[in-house]
Amino acid sequence: MGQSTTTMTVRVSGALSDFVAQNVGQDGAYENVSEYIRDLIRRDKDHAEQKAFERLRIELAQAFAAPETSYMPLTAAEVIARNRR
Repeated sequence: MGQSTTTMTVRVSGALSDFVAQNVGQDGAYENVSEYIRDLIRRDKDHAEQKAFERLRIELAQAFAAPETSYMPLTAAEVIARNRR
């Protein structure tokens, strides 16, 4: 499957523009603004995935800690119906 490319125009001014300029170019950590923005987006994506994984981890930990008497047998149809809600 090929990757799609989207060109975006982002306007920043003032302190944000100055901050970007400090991070790009000869003295910055990034060669150009596009590289900087791609890295920010990747980091935000990783952060969102980590948060989702942490929510799942907590939910599983609570489920495994629950007493066995709290479990109820369910059919596949009941699980599917519950998840549709």
